[in-house]
Amino acid sequence: MRCLRMTDSRLHITLSTVTDSLRAEGYAHVESALTQTLVSASALTEWADFAASWNRLSIDTYMADGGRYRRRSFAAFSVTSSSVTRKPHQPHYQSRDYNTLNGGIERWFEPTASSVAQHPVMQACLDLCYRLFNSLTSDPPTTWHAEVHQFRIEAQAGNRALPTPEGLHRDGVDWVLVLLIARENIAEGVTTIYDLNKQSIGSFTLTLPLDAALVDDSRVYHGVTAVEPIDAASPAYRDVLVVTFRRP
Repeated sequence: MRCLRMTDSRLHITLSTVTDSLRAEGYAHVESALTQTLVSASALTEWADFAASWNRLSIDTYMADGGRYRRRSFAAFSVTSSSVTRKPHQPHYQSRDYNTLNGGIERWFEPTASSVAQHPVMQACLDLCYRLFNSLTSDPPTTWHAEVHQFRIEAQAGNRALPTPEGLHRDGVDWVLVLLIARENIAEGVTTIYDLNKQSIGSFTLTLPLDAALVDDSRVYHGVTAVEPIDAASPAYRDVLVVTFRRP
């Protein structure tokens, strides 16, 4: 497993760096410094405002494990080579084939705030996903269906806080981006990657804002280990943006 970083002398800081890894291994771990070269620099000047929106998320009430440790919002978009259009608010649905814990029902999450959906960072992330995923797809669709999820996992002493409560899984889409927004006072949260035979092929931890994991959902499973607070007396959380692309 290779982590893509700016200090790798063999790597050029281009989209092809990431696409080559995705083609070869079915996933890519991209460090923050490299991600920053791939996302609009002007958008990143507003990063702090974008990251602060995770402080306003609502509790996910659909957790079949009874947990109240996850906050989230949800939005869907149509993405083409020339436009990103938000779709009317809709439920998020996964079959139990892909989500044995929370699948099989329509889950109506709080809609992502318009200011966040239209934010330059969000638009830049969707643009990056389009450029990456469209180039990697044989006979790509004219329009992609994209879904975005803001997640905050809150860790408390004595309670398991699971970034992927369904465990090792696939999402039932074509492509996935997991972008770290913040880690505050937490330990663990290791991303694990397995092939379709459920043999481990990689693991890494997203530690800095804009560290990223990219996944070819047709080729690999992924999961994240439970997080726990370092200091039990202080707030502890892990914030990520998840973007999925699938054929409509």
